[in-house]
Amino acid sequence: MKTLCRLFSVAALGFAASASLAQTAPCGGNFNAFMQQVGQEARAQGLPQNAIDAVISAARQDAKVLRFDRAQGVFRQTFLEFSQRSISSSRLRIGAQKLDQYASVFARAQREYGVPPEVILAFWALETDYGAVQGDFNTVSALATLAHDCRRPDLFRPELFAAIALAAQGDINPARTTGAWAGEIGMVQMLPEDILHKGVDGDGDGQVSLKTSAPDAIMTAARLVADLGWRAGEPWLVEVTVPDDFPWAESGLANKKSVREWAQLGVTARGQMPSRRLQASVFAPQGRRGPVFMALPNYAVYQEWNHSFVYQATVSYMATRIGGAQRYVQTTPEQGLSGDQMERLQRILQNRGHDVGGVDGILGAKTRAAVQAEQVRFGIPADGWPTPAFLARY
Repeated sequence: MKTLCRLFSVAALGFAASASLAQTAPCGGNFNAFMQQVGQEARAQGLPQNAIDAVISAARQDAKVLRFDRAQGVFRQTFLEFSQRSISSSRLRIGAQKLDQYASVFARAQREYGVPPEVILAFWALETDYGAVQGDFNTVSALATLAHDCRRPDLFRPELFAAIALAAQGDINPARTTGAWAGEIGMVQMLPEDILHKGVDGDGDGQVSLKTSAPDAIMTAARLVADLGWRAGEPWLVEVTVPDDFPWAESGLANKKSVREWAQLGVTARGQMPSRRLQASVFAPQGRRGPVFMALPNYAVYQEWNHSFVYQATVSYMATRIGGAQRYVQTTPEQGLSGDQMERLQRILQNRGHDVGGVDGILGAKTRAAVQAEQVRFGIPADGWPTPAFLARY
């Protein structure tokens, strides 16, 4: 099996050194001067001059990339909004077709990496609608723009060097390769460093093309998921029901008990209950009046793949649906907060000493934990779901 590390070893590329340099290298300033500095650093790492020149020549500062980076409004949606828009009957049907079409590839991926097909299919569906919508941003320009921007240069500057390495191997064309606004490439939307180190030639043609080769995308996704810590043969998420007297203060992804202990508290699965020895969390994405799930150790992989709470919950749930799980219970959650109300609440929580991860109007994991702590203080059900009535307490 060939991977994208086949032409350059990590040591030869000097990636350990580049990670250190990326933390101290300047950002901002004149864009062309910035790219010339990137070129000098790439040469110091031993990357080929022709690939360096191709990337520098292709890179353009893209204001649209920065607008997308600042917005990301999709994650202001609730779990029910996002999941119902994302998990359509059409996507589930196409997922079944893809499973049949690439059955041997999925079987190989599970045999070699322990990752079941439905997990890969869910990522494939949500990331690009099974490859149909891969993004039309020039990848090199997107990465250069975000590396030059001073918001997250430590994340994106190393990706520029990985893109140069991929160009040297012929796996991307700096002038023509396109993808998502944040520089992800291909059917499962992976950044260049992940492709460089985890890429798998699934179809045996000597290249790794996540844009055009489904076998490459499937095998590479499986390898990445496995390297993120996937535990073969174990579940990741199961919908559960809880009793009326459930201790909500013990819920949330940060709180773990054995499945046996949750069962003793009256938690039951809709479907097969996971092994009682496994550690798990019980969480309600939209509060106690909405669907409730049990997250098992493999759920941590979804948290590593994407840091958005609503994305994690949706893609992991979609994987269970592709695997045959029934639709979640139809419920009527309590009304949540608007974006402006959420920002107001986050400022209040910050002033009370809570770390909410920034005021962005998004109910992420840190804001949920802060809400839960305040609900405990108020003596109300601590499900981590803020409502207008909760906000009115301040």
